[in-house]
Parts: sequence; C-alpha cells; structure tokens
Amino acid sequence: MNILEEFDTIAAPATPMGAGGVGVIRISGEKAFDIIRKIFSNANFEPRRFQYGWISDGDIRIDSVIVLPFFAPNSYTGENVVEIQCHGGVQVVRNILNLVLKNGARLAEKGEFTKRAFLNKRMDLSQAESVADIIHSKTSDFAKISMKNLSGVLKEKVNDIRNDIFEVLSKITAGIDFPEDVREPEYSYLIESFDSIIKQIDSVLAGADTSNIFRQGASVAIVGKPNVGKSSLFNALLNLDRAIVTDIAGTTRDVLRETLDLGIPVTLVDTAGIREDEEVSKVEKIGIEYSKQSLDEADLVLFVYDASKGLDNDDKEVLELLKDKKHIVIANKADLVNQKPENALCISALTGEGVAELKNLLRQKVCDIEPESLEFVTNTRQQECLKKARASVEQALLAAQLNELQDLISIDVKSAVLALDELTGELITDNILDNIFEHFCIGK
Repeated sequence: MNILEEFDTIAAPATPMGAGGVGVIRISGEKAFDIIRKIFSNANFEPRRFQYGWISDGDIRIDSVIVLPFFAPNSYTGENVVEIQCHGGVQVVRNILNLVLKNGARLAEKGEFTKRAFLNKRMDLSQAESVADIIHSKTSDFAKISMKNLSGVLKEKVNDIRNDIFEVLSKITAGIDFPEDVREPEYSYLIESFDSIIKQIDSVLAGADTSNIFRQGASVAIVGKPNVGKSSLFNALLNLDRAIVTDIAGTTRDVLRETLDLGIPVTLVDTAGIREDEEVSKVEKIGIEYSKQSLDEADLVLFVYDASKGLDNDDKEVLELLKDKKHIVIANKADLVNQKPENALCISALTGEGVAELKNLLRQKVCDIEPESLEFVTNTRQQECLKKARASVEQALLAAQLNELQDLISIDVKSAVLALDELTGELITDNILDNIFEHFCIGK
C-alpha cells in the first residue's frame, strides 16, 4: 500500500451485497464526519447517539437511514468511524457507497478496518487474526472458541510468558552491565525460570493439533467394494439425498465431497466401489483410482461392507489397503440380519440405525477434545512463533545447565522475546502483515 494511503479515509460495505433487511456501509478515517455531513440530512452527532435522516445526492434523496457515529479513539479502528444503516439491496448500498467515495473516501482493501484497529493498538495481532477465524468459521464450535482469542485469552497468556522471560533477561543484563552493584543471577534461578517458561509455552502448544483440526477440518473417506451402501451411508450422514443410489454396481463413478458439521468441519468423501475386474469400464477404472487416492489422502476412512452377505475376499482386499490408515469398520444393511457381526459397527443406512452412534464415533476419532476444554486456540503462524521462542529458551536452559557465560545466554533469551513480539505483532514485517489481512473480506 502507498504510504500516503495508509491512514486516509476508507469506506466499504460491512454487510454482504444482496437483498436483505439492512445494509451497512462503514467509513473510517479523519474525514469520516466531513463526508457524512455532506450527504446526510441530520448530522448533529453526539457520542453514543444515533441519528435518523436521509442520504441525498444534492436534491436527490437516495434512502432513509440510521447513522451511528463513533468518535476516535472509541471505535473499532481507533479512528473516527461512521456506520450508515440503510435498506438492504445491492443498488441501494452501491449508490450510497459511490456517493461516499465521490465525497472523499476511497474503497477499503481486504481487512483494512481490522488492520487499522491493530495499528492503532485497539487489539493485538492474535486478536485481529481471531476476527478472520470468526468470519470464516465452518462450525458453531469453532466460532465459539475463536471468541476466546478475540477476548484476549491468548494475548494475556503470551504477555505473561513474555514478562517472565523479560524479567530473567533484565536480571542477566543488570548483572552484566553493573557488576559492581548487581550480582548475576544464580544459575539455579535461571534453570528453574527457563524450565517454568518452557512448560508455559508447552501448555499453549498443547492444543495446536486440535486447533488446526477445528480450523481446517478433517477428511473422511467412505470406501468399500461396489453395492455395499457407501452412497446410502453418505446420504444418511448428511441427512440429504446428495449421491445417486441404485442396486447397480458401479453407479458412483466420481468422488463426491460435502461438509458435515460435527462441531468440527468434516469433509465427507463418497468414493467409487473398489474392485479388480476385467469387465470394469475405462470410466469406472478412473473412478476407482480416484477412490484409492482419496483413501490415501483421508485423515480417517470408513470401510463399509454388506452385513447381509458377510465379509468376503473382495472386502478383505479393500480392507488390506487400510492396514496403515486410521479407519472404522462398518457393517451396513444390519436391518437384514438377525445375528449382528462382531468387530464392526453395525448400522443401517436405510433405516438410520447406528448412524447417530457413528457420528459420535467419528467425532471421537477425529478429535477427542471438547471445544470448551480447549484453553488456547492458535494458528500455524502463532504456533511457529511459539516454537521459535521455546527453542531459544531451551537453548538458554542448556547453556545455564552448563554454567556458560550469561552474556551468551542473554542472546537466546532476547531471541525468545523477539519471537513472542512477532506473535503479538509488536515486531512484524509489512509482508507478513499484508499476508494476514489479505485473507479477510472487504469491509472487515
């Protein structure tokens, strides 16, 4: 971004473009109130009081609106902010936005409102990233746990760890710079402090894998030979008729994908039946290859066989492909048998028997932690910063155990502080910052 544009006045729709009850246009910057006064009929603004009136372009009325004024620094961005609540509709919102732009604002870039909130110290970088997580949440559970970071839970913990590291660094520095007045800290103190700091970092990183699963989701492939009810199970889990179901072998020729909300976003993959047969058509062979590829890429595999026919050699050949994969063995069509198979989860995709139990088992296999118990939510960038800080503290601990010179130990301690500063955004490059906010939507 041009440095002259960094803090000029910006505007964008804060609601999706489309038909709806209300549309919101947000303006932020030094000229926000100057712009709204040019186009609004009732611009007698006071803090914490909204105004009703007309947006007009000269003598032409565009819409009756409510305007909410936010005076700096008590706003989302920390700047003067005006929010125009108009009637929902593409043309109404577009006409008001064009009028705002014509009177001195420019169109905001992706995530620019939140970026300004970060630059103006309204939130740290971990809180800013949580805004994107909330917006892009695929499940209600992830939306809830993302709110923890927005409320500052991760920020507070990282600041606590940083303060502990900085306290050790201060004592080392004081002993080095003022040896006649201050003694260097005892090595036993350094060892104890570094060990405690590592444990604190580990407590945050403990939820890293689970955080990634909640954020990115898991892939679950349904595999088996033809006509065992894979597509029926796919439909039953989704509770909709997504896949074509017939009694003709080889109906599924391609891979179907749908998202299943189990608190964790699960990408459910319906695959073509796997069989080795000379009569298989060229198209079906391609589908079978896709099935094997989906099997390899899946985080979890649901192996399905026909309970009414039992586990035959063709089933066992497919099962052999799963020996190194996390999988669940499912006996489908259990409504057709009196004797339930052992060592398998018995279900009926037709009647729904066992489907709820399968969903619970899926959740446990993919992630056995409830979102409420996940203390800290982190993304890949934050995890890398924490790992860098941990590695530096671990190196300092090793040096302290060997009674090395404390000015050398301080180098690793400083590196740990810098890594945490990168996490919170106290120390960040423009490229990293631009990359983070590029994933936001315009208007946020």
